[in-house]
Amino acid sequence: MIRKFAVTLGLSLGLVAASAHAGEAIDTAAFFSSTLTGLDGGKVAMEQFRGRPLVVNFWARWCGPCRDEIPELVKLRAEQGADGIEVIGVAIEENDKLEAVKDFAKAYDMRYPVVIAAKDGIPLMKALGNPQAGMPFTVYIGRDGKALGSKLGLVRRADLEAAAQDLLK
Repeated sequence: MIRKFAVTLGLSLGLVAASAHAGEAIDTAAFFSSTLTGLDGGKVAMEQFRGRPLVVNFWARWCGPCRDEIPELVKLRAEQGADGIEVIGVAIEENDKLEAVKDFAKAYDMRYPVVIAAKDGIPLMKALGNPQAGMPFTVYIGRDGKALGSKLGLVRRADLEAAAQDLLK
């Protein structure tokens, strides 16, 4: 009984633990070929972000760790300015939640592009190396369009600083 509990506990903790992945195993083609919904309701082609260093963050309004990391993403984007790293928030929400996502983005002062992935969100996360489709999930993409790495779980300031050094090389 104790052994079964320990195995179950170990598996549970393993599923919630944050993990980072190297970029070589991540194929960004699915991201750049996606067209998602902007907060104005229009279509946003992810291809338009190619050529810039990117921090692509998948989140949802109901996700506690997602809420915790957004202020750090806002700070990163503010520090980078128009020519630096671009942060893109990909909401794992349906298009009928557009107003709720828009209100959330305003409340959290998300001054970076926010798009709604709708039915494409989970397949897109899986294509980017997150087979569990857990959140939050962040992918770092260099100017050349290749992924430098990813992180499943809460992104902290130290994670973003390390990624920024690699992204700005």
